[in-house]
Amino acid sequence: MEMEWNYKSLASIVAAAETQGCRISDLVLKQQAQQLEQPEADVFHRMEQTYQVMRECIEPGCAADLKSTSGLTGGSAYKMRETAKAGKSLTGSMMSGALYRALAVSELNASMGRIVAAPTAGSCGILPAAVLTMQEERELSDRDCVMALFTASAVGGVIAENASLAGAQGGCQAECGSAAAMAAAAITELSGGTPQMVSDAVAIALKNILGLVCDPVAGLVEIPCIKRNASGVAGAFVAAELALAGIDSAIPADEVIWAMKKVGDAMSPALKETAEGGLASTPTGQKLYKKVFG
Repeated sequence: MEMEWNYKSLASIVAAAETQGCRISDLVLKQQAQQLEQPEADVFHRMEQTYQVMRECIEPGCAADLKSTSGLTGGSAYKMRETAKAGKSLTGSMMSGALYRALAVSELNASMGRIVAAPTAGSCGILPAAVLTMQEERELSDRDCVMALFTASAVGGVIAENASLAGAQGGCQAECGSAAAMAAAAITELSGGTPQMVSDAVAIALKNILGLVCDPVAGLVEIPCIKRNASGVAGAFVAAELALAGIDSAIPADEVIWAMKKVGDAMSPALKETAEGGLASTPTGQKLYKKVFG
């Protein structure tokens, strides 16, 4: 028997998946196909193309001479990948691989290369890095990885419905926080986690980034955004690891999302993408602004 569900709550999605004995991704693909009045294969193919775009960002994003248009950033992904390739990573190949991929996608975005909004341009490196690294480390199929993106999209849909994905509305918790939650969901499903584990991973990822401000230096999505993508994917792996170990979130995911909305509403406008507060207002932040804009 199929159960009614929608993007108003993650709990309804989890309950429907449990009732039907399927993954969240299976549920979402079927629902999207019905809503779009298209065959499931066509909807899957569109997501497959998105995944390919994500994959194509890594190599150019790791170029040693990559520089953003502003000249403020570039080359960090190259350094991180070289460290990983040399076996010098403190955290092993899984984490170092995720870090350099998150930096690569973000730096390519800043250099006006291929832009992947996942769910936003400012948080574009987190989800691609999580899924691509899982595929590399666990030798997963393209199909499983593409399906995990459907699960991630469901999480993003619930957050968009109940809170916000925009830094201008909710701070960076809404951008990198949402992306980390989506990535944690994808990692958990790819690791064989249950729908409830997916929900717990989402809650843990969001709780750990709750209240993060959006303070782009010089108003550009580069500093500190790019490094926050690396931090965000690390947080996604932490959340997934805890959930997969059977550790529950004391606060349900839907309530964490509600809390994120309330925190964002209470946040000063100076801390919501206006570049008027936080790191953007520091002496060095102001110098960088003058360097770019004169």
